[in-house]
Amino acid sequence: MRRVVHLSDIHFGRATPVLVSATLDAVRRIDPHLVAVSGDLTQRARRRQFREARAFLDKLPSPKLIVPGNHDVPLYNVLERFLDPLGNYRRFITRNLRPVHLDSEMAVVGLNTTRSLTIKDGTIRPTDLRHACDALMRAGTDVVKIAVAHHPFEYPDDASIPRQKAAAMRALAALARAGTDVFLTGHLHVSYAGHTAARYKIAGRTAVVVEAGTATSTRGRGEANSFNVLHVEPDTISVERWQWQPGAGTFAVVDIQVFDRSSHGWNPRPAEPSAVDVSGESL
Repeated sequence: MRRVVHLSDIHFGRATPVLVSATLDAVRRIDPHLVAVSGDLTQRARRRQFREARAFLDKLPSPKLIVPGNHDVPLYNVLERFLDPLGNYRRFITRNLRPVHLDSEMAVVGLNTTRSLTIKDGTIRPTDLRHACDALMRAGTDVVKIAVAHHPFEYPDDASIPRQKAAAMRALAALARAGTDVFLTGHLHVSYAGHTAARYKIAGRTAVVVEAGTATSTRGRGEANSFNVLHVEPDTISVERWQWQPGAGTFAVVDIQVFDRSSHGWNPRPAEPSAVDVSGESL
């Protein structure tokens, strides 16, 4: 079994110190086999914010797999945005924009979905997609395969950017053919765990979709600060949502969803009476 902590949208520049400290404490207690960070490490891609993000990452357990988000590309520095959009990210976080983590039980690939020509949307370059799919296929069939990206692989049905929507669906289909079992994303600042049959029209195989809220920033969009913990086994994946408990001054599990492997991918296990209440105490 593998434990994966999924953090996203930590937004240094809008991060709250008490939440930063509590997140570090919680992740250390969990003692994960991998920490996956799905983008938006900063609010405005400034050097000071990247230094703060670097200090935070250095305090997290290793190994870590990190991808950038749209906020990690400069917004107001137009010259830097187009000539070296991820310069500060590479300087302070990592030069590896195609990260891969492999062990005996899982294969995890990271995808860079940031673009200079759009402020908040994103797509995957064909070369990056091929690299990720090749890594997943080389990993064989005995491991659980996970793809990490900042942007969810969907656009609204009435999207005014049909080409980006079509590109996202092609990427999703390619990753599904490569055997992806789990998609970890962020960007929306809203927690979600489900399967692809409920979100995407991809025939033949379903995967688990997990989106993370923000654990550390003030940009909660009406949802409490949170992050995810996945317990990954060959035929079962449990997704826990760890939510901030202001009264207790800590994060605690408030929701657990379980997915079981079938011949057509992954399906949600029927809900059972919750064993955890919103205070994080066992019932």
